[in-house]
Amino acid sequence: MADAQTEIYIAGSDAKMQSVQVAAALGSRFFTVNVFPLNFSEYLRAKGIEVHAETLASTTGKARIRREFSEFLKFGGLPECAQLPNKLECINSVFQKIYLGDIIVRNKVTNALPLRILLKKVAESIGQPVSFTRLTNLIQSTGIKLSKNTCISYLQYVCESCLVLPISNIVGKLQDRESNPKYYFVDNGFIRLLKTDPKADQLENLVALHLLRLYGFNDRVFFYRRDSEVDFYLPEKETAIQVCVNLGTDPKTLAREVDALEKMSKEMSVKRCVIVTMDEERTLKANGLAIEVVPAWKWLLTEDGSGLLP
Repeated sequence: MADAQTEIYIAGSDAKMQSVQVAAALGSRFFTVNVFPLNFSEYLRAKGIEVHAETLASTTGKARIRREFSEFLKFGGLPECAQLPNKLECINSVFQKIYLGDIIVRNKVTNALPLRILLKKVAESIGQPVSFTRLTNLIQSTGIKLSKNTCISYLQYVCESCLVLPISNIVGKLQDRESNPKYYFVDNGFIRLLKTDPKADQLENLVALHLLRLYGFNDRVFFYRRDSEVDFYLPEKETAIQVCVNLGTDPKTLAREVDALEKMSKEMSVKRCVIVTMDEERTLKANGLAIEVVPAWKWLLTEDGSGLLP
């Protein structure tokens, strides 16, 4: 049928078969499309809101988009939750399905408590490189016994289930890239389940998801960490991106974000610098760098990222 160029669609629960197992079964006669929860523009359409230039130009339209963004930031973009008043209950239901079905049952995990604690510690570590050793120590500090090898296996399970997505350091050695990445959740709603007051983490998580959705998983989205740290780097686009909830006018905050971009530009090829904030918009100049400061809601609505990430 494949030789006859017949298209075949296979659907159904994946609780007993991962995508890598599907790939092994089908050989080379397929290609994979990674499907994410709704992005912000899809979320607005699901809520019946069409975004046009006129919408962004009007005070009323912009205010509504900001309100919807606040909800999207908190509760994410799971399609079945978009129209529900009690979003957290729906998010918890989906989380339990992935957690129980795709991780515990499939991998025959007999002790679920360490896995639950691991997911909480990953949620608390968003935006920070975290090693296997550190995660193991964090879990053991709660009084739970867990070996490093088991911790590595659990991390592999949650990544294979697409619940958690890793991003590695562009300037790290191979071992460091593999063993000391940053981890992000596939939907912001899961972070809200696992952590109190997650606003800053959720903003960075949204940016990570947007970039992974646009550019894919296969070594196309990185972070930069040497003497300083830049949240995201796209080598193909030569673009550096920082995430800051409130840049404001505080000299220390400005210096931290801008200095990291300057240091990175001396080592890596950087043609565009962006700082994604909650609601600020301006342009900064620093030693020959033009740094675009843009509100997250506006950045996410840029079609395919083309406005800021051409």
